[in-house]
Amino acid sequence: MRSRYTAFVLGLEEYLLHTWHPDTRPDALNLTEDPPTKWLGLQVKRAENTGETTATVEFIARYKVTGKAERLHELSQFIRMENRWYYL
Repeated sequence: MRSRYTAFVLGLEEYLLHTWHPDTRPDALNLTEDPPTKWLGLQVKRAENTGETTATVEFIARYKVTGKAERLHELSQFIRMENRWYYL
């Protein structure tokens, strides 16, 4: 989760797509077309293995868009395939 947050901060679309499970991955993100986002921080509330190859991560990401403070509170699902974790 931390690496994906960092990729959003740095605008690394290729990394984000590469770490997204193919069944749920969008064709493109086009982050440069979105309004500029200032990422303010990530708080991982909880991370839990839910099986041998599955996990959940609850997090809060804080950011600003056009000067307005926002927060994303999400419970994300991950799956491990061939020793790599993928965001679902």
